[in-house]
Amino acid sequence: MENSMLQAQKVYFYYKRQNNEDFGIALDGIDLEVHKGEFLVVIGHNGSGKSTLAKHFNAILMPSDGKILVDGMDTRDKKNLWNIRQRAGMVFQNPDNQIVATIVEEDVAFGPENLGVPPVEIRKRVDEALKAVNMFDYAHHGPHLLSGGQKQRVAIAGVLAMKPECIILDEPTAMLDPAGRKEVIQTIKRLNKEEGITIVLITHFMEEAVDADRVVVMERGKIVLEGSPRQVFSKVKELKALGLDVPEMTELAYELRQSGIEIQEDILTIEEMVDAICQSK
Repeated sequence: MENSMLQAQKVYFYYKRQNNEDFGIALDGIDLEVHKGEFLVVIGHNGSGKSTLAKHFNAILMPSDGKILVDGMDTRDKKNLWNIRQRAGMVFQNPDNQIVATIVEEDVAFGPENLGVPPVEIRKRVDEALKAVNMFDYAHHGPHLLSGGQKQRVAIAGVLAMKPECIILDEPTAMLDPAGRKEVIQTIKRLNKEEGITIVLITHFMEEAVDADRVVVMERGKIVLEGSPRQVFSKVKELKALGLDVPEMTELAYELRQSGIEIQEDILTIEEMVDAICQSK
């Protein structure tokens, strides 16, 4: 489809168990389409397949069966690999594994240099990328001097400098404190809304999914729930049965309803909770 950025078509992925004879299944017939400009969040507990799916969208992993398309390009065709990696950038959990230089601006320049981008254009891209993640003032700093949230924003800038249309982030806030998580999530939202970059965010923090366009819930390699954040998080019982939490305010609304207090069940934020309580008086 013309508006499709990423497509998984009946994707299966098998991995070998330790005896190298029988196989486990990490992805079990995934069908998913991510539209250009969309902010999609994928949630699920450890082992649900969400990180495996993320690595398929950047052609780090290839389907055992089925097909992954990135902007219409089949990841199984080796001729497409270079273009796919330019279209869809990847940000990992640990920024230290993604930062390669001793100076921030040199690290951000690394990707464009490898693409053969002219020096004048590299300078422009580095400045723009650092400004986009609010790290321009740290251009001449050593990454080892930065906080976890700042390092992750530099890692995002390094991907941005390659001018991707889509960024896949695999639990980018898992190793950060609450302040660092907030910095990174605000950056991701801004890139999506202001720059129009397609975002696929893999996370186990439910609050990070509240502002998404769509939430996908995975369990044992399958998509088991899908919809807007309001639709998905209103299914509190189903999510709890999967071992997942819901946003704090959704949990509170659920408990209030269980106690016999009439309040809407699809509350996501503190502001919505305050409004609901005021209206119920």
